[in-house]
Amino acid sequence: MTMPFINILFILLAIVVVILLSIFFYFLKVWVRAWMSGAYISLLNLLGMKLRNVPPTLIVDARIRAVKAGLPLGTDQLEAHFLAGGDVINVVQALIAADKANIELSFQRAAAIDLAGRDVYDAVRTSVNPKVIDCPDPTKGASMLDAVAKDGIRLLVKARVTVRANLARLVGGATEDTIIARVGQGIVSAIGSSQSYKAVLENPDEISKKVLGSGLDSQTAFEIVSIDIADVSVAGVSGAREVANVGALLETERAEADKKLRQAEAEGRRATAVAAEQEMRARIQEMQAKVVAAQAEIPMAIATAMKEGKLGVMDYLRMQNIMADTSMRESLAEGEKPPQA
Repeated sequence: MTMPFINILFILLAIVVVILLSIFFYFLKVWVRAWMSGAYISLLNLLGMKLRNVPPTLIVDARIRAVKAGLPLGTDQLEAHFLAGGDVINVVQALIAADKANIELSFQRAAAIDLAGRDVYDAVRTSVNPKVIDCPDPTKGASMLDAVAKDGIRLLVKARVTVRANLARLVGGATEDTIIARVGQGIVSAIGSSQSYKAVLENPDEISKKVLGSGLDSQTAFEIVSIDIADVSVAGVSGAREVANVGALLETERAEADKKLRQAEAEGRRATAVAAEQEMRARIQEMQAKVVAAQAEIPMAIATAMKEGKLGVMDYLRMQNIMADTSMRESLAEGEKPPQA
């Protein structure tokens, strides 16, 4: 019974040795590279990475870069960031670049920036070497900003914005699109407050200074270094909808509207006058009818007076003679009337 037990024990021991040797030779290359680079990692730690589904080669390479750059990063930090879905190599490169540029950047902040979806290494490079942004963005279809001065002249402007990444506001800060929108709005507002387009053409730097002093980089992931007016020109006329002198166009349209208003008022007054004329004619006809009615009562009054003995026949004949004589005198005084058409 002793021999079979010893044989089984020997077999189990051999299996354990084989497993240990397999593990040793599996991690030998990575372990030796870490050891020779001064970033020593134990075999048990490498085995633990494998069991945690973390690629040991990736963690070792990242730690070697950090150690060679003088950054005290442990494997636990690198593993935690990898398991959180971050880019370990990119974070380490960003930390190395920030350290060489004397930029304060901790591993926690770099990891947070990376997990937020930002390229932390590119952010560090942008912080060291500022980049230039076109305003407006030509990839969005607009090549020039459209602004109008107080004198009504329409200007086309193109600006270049130099920005530096602000690592402290990179998480939660607004992106480049916000910078472009704010700078565009500031330029249009500054030109709109200018008394004349000539002032803008003569001193475009005044526009950039005014916009730069407005604090447009507030709550953004960037710090505006400078705003430069790259091109400014008076808009040309290319079609009915695009007019250089907007003020003149507005004045013309206003004059045309005033003309139509005055014409409408004159037409209203003419209609009122015509109505008043018709009303006066109707009143004349009414008065003439009253005169005729009054004249018709005269014979009746004469007849009544003669019946009552208040008027004699001779008095009536004398009155008729006087009326005939008066009618003759009026005819002679008027003369011949011109023939009617």
